[in-house]
Amino acid sequence: MAARRTAAAGSGGDTESSPLDPFVPLDELMPWSVRPLRTGRAWVSGPDPVALRARWERLAAADAAEQERLFAPTRSRTPHTSVAALPGQSTGTARFARTPGPCPDPVRILHGPYDEQWLLPDHRLIDAARPELWRVADEQQLFAVEHSCAPEDSGPALSVTALLPDGHSPAGRPGRIRPLYRRPGGTEPNLAPGLPELLRERLGGTDPDAFAPEAVLAWILAAARPAATGLHVPLPADAEVWSSGVALGRELLRLQSRGARGGERPRLPGGLRPYVRAALPARPTELSYDAGDEALVVGDGRISPVPAAAWEFTVGGVRVLELWFGRRAAAAAGRVPEGAAPDGLDAVGARGWPREWTSELLELITVLALLDGTAGPREELRAALAAGPLIGPAELRAAGVLPVPSSARRPASVLGHQEEGPEGQFALL
Repeated sequence: MAARRTAAAGSGGDTESSPLDPFVPLDELMPWSVRPLRTGRAWVSGPDPVALRARWERLAAADAAEQERLFAPTRSRTPHTSVAALPGQSTGTARFARTPGPCPDPVRILHGPYDEQWLLPDHRLIDAARPELWRVADEQQLFAVEHSCAPEDSGPALSVTALLPDGHSPAGRPGRIRPLYRRPGGTEPNLAPGLPELLRERLGGTDPDAFAPEAVLAWILAAARPAATGLHVPLPADAEVWSSGVALGRELLRLQSRGARGGERPRLPGGLRPYVRAALPARPTELSYDAGDEALVVGDGRISPVPAAAWEFTVGGVRVLELWFGRRAAAAAGRVPEGAAPDGLDAVGARGWPREWTSELLELITVLALLDGTAGPREELRAALAAGPLIGPAELRAAGVLPVPSSARRPASVLGHQEEGPEGQFALL
């Protein structure tokens, strides 16, 4: 059951040994990819933006010796490191020890496919923030994130988000991040040059959106399969199969992005909706499931109805709801990550269980239940692909779509604005 549910989340960990020769590597279809973020210190991110602000204030007010300890220096970042500002963020570029400046507004990020958290967007605090991602992150952007390429992994191998992703799986494994667009404003798709035109020519149709960049991404989300060498994507030579796969991918995208970019927020059919039946405690420590009443038991609190599919939904062998709850229960109690100092910044700002977390939990339950419901359409798509002809790498090479030029694997080098470099100097892009 768990393997079926995770597969429904968009390219799950199927372990069939069918040949991948007619499939196209994702690395060829979306050639520009970026490594995941590396914060270097756990305290710069978390589920509670109020806690992040409190950590900043304590760090900024500390004397030199205490600040050095709290900062948790690495080779890449110390309180004395001077770096360029993050694109699109008005944060300081002078050494933190000298001029910390005001606390930047925490930004929403995605950790794994289902955990929306917060990050302090200050380049002085993050070992590897990947500025190239921040340059193209806007209201038109979508990010595809590879969570695992191992066929034996039971979790989803690919997800799509409108948030800036950190590029790590729920288990902490790194994965490549592939923006849909190479430039802000939804321009210059990160697709193999000529791919949409070839698909339009081969599959036909009059719908102008059928082969738009977002439609190609939707197909990839619905059809991609993991292998030891990375994700591979079957491209159909049948227009009806393409249309059904794109429709499925768009639904997966809507669910995973939770209605971002003006989309409809996920709702269970038939008016079914999980409610808080008994108030959640201020600092819950235990989570369980009452199958008889279809209820999620959160300490002394109770949420129902919760479909069994949502409770059983797993990633990498771990229940998503348990993983999500565990992080917030630790934050509510001020528990620090294993190996962190008990009086470090990770323990700063615990304020119990805020109301926002309950709302997020209710929505996550809905998302997981709806994702489980896409298992049937995914199996139908797989069967259609197995029965029909495919557009393989050989045809893409004959059409000049492959190999992609080396420039397509690099970020766009010139943008239409200046960025602040170290110590307030402007960087030339």
